[in-house]
Amino acid sequence: MQKDSIKCDSASTLVDELIKLLAGHRAAFRQERVYRRVVALVFAELFVFARHTLTQSLWALGMLGSDWSAWYRLFSQPRFEEAQLAHHLFGETLPHVRAEEVYVVATDATQVPRSSQKMPGTSWLRALRTAIFCRGIHRAQRFLQGAWLPPIEQGYTRAIPLRFLPAFPAKAVAAGVAAMKEWEAGIAFVSWVRHELDRAGRMQQWILLLADGAYDNVDFWRSLPHHTMALVRTARNRRLRELPPPYTGHGRRRKYGEVAPKPAEWLKERQGWQHCLVAVRGRYIKHRYQVHGPYVRERAAEHPCFLVVVGGANWKAGRRQPKRVKRQPAFYLVSAVEVNGQWQLPLPVAELLAWVWQRWELEVAHREMKSGFGVGEKQCWNMRSAVVSVQWSVWVYALLLLAGYRCWGWLGGPPTPTRWWHGAKRWSLNTLWRSYRAELWGQATFRAAFSSSTSDWPKTEDLLTARHNAVLAAARA
Repeated sequence: MQKDSIKCDSASTLVDELIKLLAGHRAAFRQERVYRRVVALVFAELFVFARHTLTQSLWALGMLGSDWSAWYRLFSQPRFEEAQLAHHLFGETLPHVRAEEVYVVATDATQVPRSSQKMPGTSWLRALRTAIFCRGIHRAQRFLQGAWLPPIEQGYTRAIPLRFLPAFPAKAVAAGVAAMKEWEAGIAFVSWVRHELDRAGRMQQWILLLADGAYDNVDFWRSLPHHTMALVRTARNRRLRELPPPYTGHGRRRKYGEVAPKPAEWLKERQGWQHCLVAVRGRYIKHRYQVHGPYVRERAAEHPCFLVVVGGANWKAGRRQPKRVKRQPAFYLVSAVEVNGQWQLPLPVAELLAWVWQRWELEVAHREMKSGFGVGEKQCWNMRSAVVSVQWSVWVYALLLLAGYRCWGWLGGPPTPTRWWHGAKRWSLNTLWRSYRAELWGQATFRAAFSSSTSDWPKTEDLLTARHNAVLAAARA
């Protein structure tokens, strides 16, 4: 897709695009007052400087002396459904991907740390902050992020989450949702994407699913929906089989051929290596790779796949004190597609390797959502709100990113206002956040207060106006 086609009109601003996106989700809310509260809370997320709790959001709106119970019922009562929000959000992404292009999605699980042993959805999970040689456990909720990866622009893209599905283990505290393994939640997500594309009249559009080694099992490959290809990291000792020889008409038709070499054994080969350059975040990375297959997994003979072996690399990094850096070899299984009776790779190898690198954007999104955007910090503890409040925060994060993508692309963000650093090529979440605040603070009609009626102005108008002026002066200092 061309760069100009993903940007909004030059006269539009971030706030304009955000309002358009919110208006596109109006049908997900049955009542107008619920929709207005949701819009107010979305803008409140931009002005919360402390923890992103619901109380802090209401303070940012100036709701000091009013009843807060209706705002908490947004999450504790079925005022909206996450599936409906995801449906409308998915529809907003379709104008950025043509029907003849591949719709790229990625999945990865993440944890939302909790301290309660009775909170719905919590269980004992492996603690990620402990040393790798001595893993500990902690209390947390496990969610699966299913994200859309927009077209790459000079090696840059971002993960815009479409769904944040609960993937609670069987031993987790009951939360009103079915227990699922991580790969089962991944299949649920990609099946939902397939359903949404079919619903939009794009039955023939292909989906490329990026996943890590947790999804490389037989049941995952057998559960992929139609017109869906997977690019999954696999183990170095994975057992693969050749395709069976042509049927000769004697005896039962064979499903498998001979046992193929293990992926790690191909690293010993000196011949057959190919090279390509992949643009990754403003630089080019040289890859050494081999492609073998097609192969099949045992108990999944109907789903042939290719093995892509990426060799390791050694180089020196740094100017003053160069250090030796090493990249370990990696192995990937890619779904094969049949063209004129022959099994082929679904995409060129260079394009597949480029998307492999972009899967790291899910980890970037996890860090931004939990460390900066406060996902999981809202004090909602009952069976519904403990899950919906997390999904709602992720939905707001996705809206803000999508509005920024429509206005700037990935490389057209505002310049960094410093003399000693010109800023990164791709804008960051902090740059996006700062731009939203600058637009709203620059409007004379904006006040850091919210009133459901123009005739019911809060009694604390003088205090709130003084606070707004102080923040505005600090922002322009």
